[in-house]
Amino acid sequence: MRLIFAGTPAVAVPSLDAIAASGHELLAVVTRPDAPAGRGRRLVRSPAGAWADERGIEVLTPERPRDPEFQERLRRLAPDCVPVVAYGALVPPTALEIPKHGWVNLHFSLLPAWRGAAPVQHAVLHGDEVTGASVFELEAGLDTGPVYGTLTDQIRFSDTSGALLERLAVEGAGLLVAVLDAIEAGTARAHPQPHDGVSLAPKLTVEDARVRWTDPAFAVDRRIRACSPAPGAWTTLRDERLKLGPVRPVANAPALRPGELLVERKQVLAGTATTPVQLGEVRAAGKKAMSATDWARGMRIEAGEQLA
Repeated sequence: MRLIFAGTPAVAVPSLDAIAASGHELLAVVTRPDAPAGRGRRLVRSPAGAWADERGIEVLTPERPRDPEFQERLRRLAPDCVPVVAYGALVPPTALEIPKHGWVNLHFSLLPAWRGAAPVQHAVLHGDEVTGASVFELEAGLDTGPVYGTLTDQIRFSDTSGALLERLAVEGAGLLVAVLDAIEAGTARAHPQPHDGVSLAPKLTVEDARVRWTDPAFAVDRRIRACSPAPGAWTTLRDERLKLGPVRPVANAPALRPGELLVERKQVLAGTATTPVQLGEVRAAGKKAMSATDWARGMRIEAGEQLA
């Protein structure tokens, strides 16, 4: 089939690789406009756009998919289908109608669970044991279209959102190509999503990423893993913000008040509503990440000090 791919971040690249190896014709890549990054704030191409640049494939960067110039270019390219992975913008009905077989989206949840921008983060945050990916027909609603196919994956106790998303991006790329193959063969069948089991997954904010030490240890662990690497879990000590990497609940540890620190020779513990957690990496503002023990030695943590 003649395809135009729509995607932006690094998780879209495995699907691009899979499509390039599939035998389908990739006409162009649609991605979000170049964005400022780094200390110099120079404009940087998205990972999906950079992938296309390296291969001499046309890159389309509309400010909004409803722009008439963009939609006219789509019509001239005349794709059969537009596969989508984390494009990052709402597509209006006028654009959805252009390809003969519509736009098909790879979404990283088992729909109708976790519709929205952060399905993986919410699955980790809420302690789901199983997640997966779905390929569905894009329509005007938020991730509401009929589903062509799914795959499942178990969430591991140590999974961060970043690690789980990387895994699903690779596994989902194969599912997306399989659906495109079936659409071309005329054997694809999309089934409406059930009305039961709907949950929403809005983007996690910086405030969502603040650690609540009055939560039980399992909830502290989930919140930090859900917010790793973005937006980044954080807390404060001595009125200064600290970014935290994943922690580990510790059984049979001394009882500590929520947020209270205990510095031992080989570990640093922080109290929760239940058992303490062992801190992993800590990054103070303006400094590189370091192990909690190195950080604590440098800070000269006093007995009874608490993370806020």
